[in-house]
Amino acid sequence: MVARHESLRTVFAEDADGVVQHVVPAREAPAGFEVRDVDEHGLQAELLAAARHRFDLSAELPLRTTLFAVSEEEHVLLVLLHHIAGDGWSMRPLARDLATAYAARLATGEAPAWEPLPVQYADHSLWQRDILGSEDDPDSEISRQLSYWKDALAGLPDELALPVDRPRTAELSSRGGQVTFRIPAALHQELYALSGRTRSSLFMVLQAALAGLLTRLGAGEDIPIGSPIAGRTDTAVEELVGFFANTLVLRTDTSGDPDFTRLVARVRETDLAAYAHQDLPFERLVEALNPERSLTRHPLFQVGLTLHNADPSATVAEVAQLPGLDVGLERLPIEDTKFDLNFELTESFDEAGRPAGIVADLEYSTGLFDERSARSTADKLLRLLTEVAADPARPLSAVPLLDAAERTAVL
Repeated sequence: MVARHESLRTVFAEDADGVVQHVVPAREAPAGFEVRDVDEHGLQAELLAAARHRFDLSAELPLRTTLFAVSEEEHVLLVLLHHIAGDGWSMRPLARDLATAYAARLATGEAPAWEPLPVQYADHSLWQRDILGSEDDPDSEISRQLSYWKDALAGLPDELALPVDRPRTAELSSRGGQVTFRIPAALHQELYALSGRTRSSLFMVLQAALAGLLTRLGAGEDIPIGSPIAGRTDTAVEELVGFFANTLVLRTDTSGDPDFTRLVARVRETDLAAYAHQDLPFERLVEALNPERSLTRHPLFQVGLTLHNADPSATVAEVAQLPGLDVGLERLPIEDTKFDLNFELTESFDEAGRPAGIVADLEYSTGLFDERSARSTADKLLRLLTEVAADPARPLSAVPLLDAAERTAVL
């Protein structure tokens, strides 16, 4: 697998010209595979400790794999991939190649006869550089996109006024917690129907709801939300492990107390324009806009939203089936978060392809929020979604966020 994907055997060294990448020849790339014996009671602690590994990318490959042997019948494989070498999309081809390699070793004792990948990550980087051109050329694609983003984000607030439990301090850590809630199948289907009526996507409906909720919670009427985009517009890179994702700052104007249909229309217009200018790297955007910097908050936005809507047949757990083994996918608990609030939503579908519900994880900064407050925010988002799906013509201010018991407590 390391030989197959150059991104898994790339190191990043610094010289007089800055950081340069070096692809280690396949025959020289260390396997980076370790086996550890562990008892069931100590497994979670061992997994978390191993997951905290800090890569030395100047000398160390960005992939570490550790097999924890719990018993003769139970093993846990931890695959730790640095974000510089892979994104969320990369997990599927990585898991698929793992299954292929395991099956080949089991059957023949040899590496599989891989179909050659059409390109490697470095090829894509060169292609992107050619497409974007130089910022010295005012007619280049990168100059055009940079101009768009400067206009689109002019006057953006440095920090959202979120309803925190504790003020932001200079000592704020990246420690995070997580609460999970579920959008039921019936509501999932209603939201899809609403997206169809508004000629938008489900993501746009969810973004409008989140922006509306933040406004109702006192964050103002200019709501920037960060969201990743796959960045794999070329089919040649679909099976490649590498970091192609980019982050878009999606700005939502909630002023004038719009009804939800109108708010979704605003989101749709903004998002479509953003998607048409998705190639400018987020890091370059931050450099260009040069917002007031703080080590305790994310630049340009502090709230993230991601919707995972990949074909359920292509999930990591399903493509990573290994012959003769019962395989399941486990997620480690969240310990750190880059954002004040981050909503990760994952759709599910039934056998007929109908929406079957959404699992939503809200990651939150424990330095700013208590678990109770994070749970309350999640509950309010679910209630707002329920209300606007039933009646999207109500003004945002008229959408109830409290249930009967909460209203009684307030009164």
